Amino acid sequence: MNRIILIVLLFASQAITAQNQVALFAGPQMSTANYSIRNQKQETGFKYGLHAGIGMKVPFDGFLYFAPSVYYSYKGYDVSYNLPNSLPDINAIDNSTRFHTMELAALLQFDLSPKPSHVFIKAGPALDFMLFAKEKFNLSGGGSVSRNMKFGPGEYGRYSANLITQLGYEKDGGFIVYFQFTHSPANLSNRDGGPIIKHKVFGLTFGKYLNRKKIVIDTRVRE
Repeated sequence: MNRIILIVLLFASQAITAQNQVALFAGPQMSTANYSIRNQKQETGFKYGLHAGIGMKVPFDGFLYFAPSVYYSYKGYDVSYNLPNSLPDINAIDNSTRFHTMELAALLQFDLSPKPSHVFIKAGPALDFMLFAKEKFNLSGGGSVSRNMKFGPGEYGRYSANLITQLGYEKDGGFIVYFQFTHSPANLSNRDGGPIIKHKVFGLTFGKYLNRKKIVIDTRVRE
């Protein structure tokens, strides 16, 4: 946890000293997972959550920019089992999960117009750090279990990797809105013979560049 705080502080200090465009952002999201047991897909459902963080826009080459960000993400999934599964429990018939995570993204942004107000696309990888998480599942013999999720060898993975795609719009005054799709190619399960669990998130984000002033063009005719 201390390492993550240090990374956030270093990120913020670099953003300020480098005089790059710095943005705060937040928004709602819904998440689920691609979940399979022994190559058989399991029925999953969505969880609703949110994300919030800070990002930068650093000039790179022409309309191309480096756009790193660090943000908190609250996500999860519901799953119902049609096969026995050792994670979370051999007698579990379903599982409802919630994850509190910190993500570090290294994206490239391409602006589709040179105008101050323009459409953009972003894409790139991100690292996902699980801060803490909970799960609740029902048992085939009756009763249910609610507990903190365990991370480590033979349990759930503390770290994961994501691929992010964004499509959005920037206003000349610095306001931002974009749709984001996040897919994890990494398996959240560390258990041998366990399930394959890969996060999937759809989000809507609103943000504002802190150090961008609206460009005003004087169209008055001068004498």
